[in-house]
Amino acid sequence: MTLGVRAVVRSPTGEFLLVRHTYTPGWHFPGGGIEVGQAAEVALADELAQETGLCVSGEAQLHGIFFNSCVSGRDHVVVYLCDAIGELPIKSPSPEISELGYFAPECLPADIDPGTAQRIREIAFGKPISREW
Repeated sequence: MTLGVRAVVRSPTGEFLLVRHTYTPGWHFPGGGIEVGQAAEVALADELAQETGLCVSGEAQLHGIFFNSCVSGRDHVVVYLCDAIGELPIKSPSPEISELGYFAPECLPADIDPGTAQRIREIAFGKPISREW
């Protein structure tokens, strides 16, 4: 089984933080794989800091665990709602991130990852939670 983690960070005005990776199409929540022996919350904090320069503030809240059959028959994504502190840089500190920014739930980029868009609908608009990514 493979396991990844994603950080749902919102601005004070309710916009969602999204990143565009250099190695896969579309916009996604910051995140990545959970390493062997690593707790999900530690991976969450590490990935958020690496990709955006922001730090998790307080305790992250689990939104859900989602089966990502588009990647494989064994992939799952753990999604946390979290607050973050720090200044969002103009350019990501990670060479894996080509762009980053905040987006209003009504004005998402056209090429947003479908699972990311579904999580935003669940969080911003109260849509039913789907267990599929």
